[in-house]
Amino acid sequence: MSGFLSFLALGLMAAVLAVLLAGLVNMMRNGPGNASQRLMRARVLLQGLAIIVIVGAILIARSKGGS
Repeated sequence: MSGFLSFLALGLMAAVLAVLLAGLVNMMRNGPGNASQRLMRARVLLQGLAIIVIVGAILIARSKGGS
């Protein structure tokens, strides 16, 4: 199960990077502020989910006797 959580965490981190880059591109092109706000909210949500998954994977690995 922790292997699945590791891949999920990697996927979430890749999604955070993609949203972050999209926000930077939008900002550099002087895109609409609405889009920047939506991207920032999505990034924060994805970062929170990634942290929860990473902590969950660590806790599961520790409970199974991992170091």
